Amino acid sequence: MNETFPKTLIQAVKYFSDPDTALGCMVAIRWPDGVITCPRCDSERHSFVKTRRIWICLGCKKHFSVKLGTIMEDSPIGLDKWLTAIWLIVNAKNGISSYEIHRSVGVTQKSAWFLLHRIRKAMQTGTFNKLCGDVKVDETWIGGLARNMHISKRKHLGTGGAGKVAVMGLLERHGEIRTHVIADTKRETLQPHIKRHVEQGANVYTDAWQAYNGIESQFVHNVINHAERYVDGQIHTNGVENFWSLLKRSIKGTYVSVEPFHLFRYLDEQSFRFNNRKGNDSDRFISAAQNITGKRLTLKQLTGKEPAGYETSH
Repeated sequence: MNETFPKTLIQAVKYFSDPDTALGCMVAIRWPDGVITCPRCDSERHSFVKTRRIWICLGCKKHFSVKLGTIMEDSPIGLDKWLTAIWLIVNAKNGISSYEIHRSVGVTQKSAWFLLHRIRKAMQTGTFNKLCGDVKVDETWIGGLARNMHISKRKHLGTGGAGKVAVMGLLERHGEIRTHVIADTKRETLQPHIKRHVEQGANVYTDAWQAYNGIESQFVHNVINHAERYVDGQIHTNGVENFWSLLKRSIKGTYVSVEPFHLFRYLDEQSFRFNNRKGNDSDRFISAAQNITGKRLTLKQLTGKEPAGYETSH
C-alpha cells in the first residue's frame, strides 16, 4: 500500500468514501501482482467499464466486479461501507455489535448482522503448521449467566454447565492461539486436538484436569494445580486465561447474547485480533481484506437452512 493509505479510523472513512479510491484499494488487495483475472475463468483478457466500475471478460464473455468470489458477492452495500466495517471490527478490542455498525455505517441492523458474520469468516485463518516450543492448553465454558436468564429458561436449563458451550484453546508462548468449540471436556475430546495442533515433543502446559493425563507419551507435560497455586515458575496457563477474559468481555459486554451455533465465528474474530496484536490498525485491516476471496457465505448457510463446509471444520 502507498504512503497515503489510512492509519486511523477517521482517515479510513475519508479514504474509502471515494468510490475510485475504494475500488483501487480492493484491486490492489485482491490482485497484488497487478494482473486482474476473471474470477470465473481466470482469463487476463478483459475490458473495464469505468461508468459501472466492472470488467467484461473477453474469455467467458461475462462481466465481473471486484466483489465476485468474495464475502461481498451479491451484496448491494457499497465498498465504502464494507471496507469501513472491516476496519471497525478488526480493530475493536472488545468487538462491535451489529447495532453499532447499523448506526455508524448507515445500513439496516439485519444487513449489519449479515455483514459482520461474513467479515468474521474472512477473519478465520487455517494452517497445517503445528504449534511448537511451549504450548499452553486450557478449556472454558461460554454461556449467559443464569441470573440474566428469564425464569422459565432457568427452570428448563437448570444449573451448572447446562446451557453453556465448551471451548478449548491452545496458545504457543509469545505466538498464536487456536480455538475450537468442543462437545465436552473429556479426554477423548481434548487430547486429539492437542495431537493435531501441537508438534510432538513440545512442552505442553495444562491445569490438573484429569482429561489431560496420558499426553506424556508424546509431549513434555507440565501441570499447574490451581488448587495450590496459579504460577510455578514457567508453569502456568495464564496466557490462555487472559484470552478467555477478552473473549468473555466481548461476548457479555458487546454481543450480550451469542447463539451456540455461531460461537465459533466469535472465536475466529477474537483469535484474529489476538494473533495480529503486534500489528497496527492498517496491518490488521490488510490482513483481513486479503482473506476475503473464496469465502462466500450465504444467508441460508448462516441461518442453518443450507449446509456449509466452513461450519464442519470447527
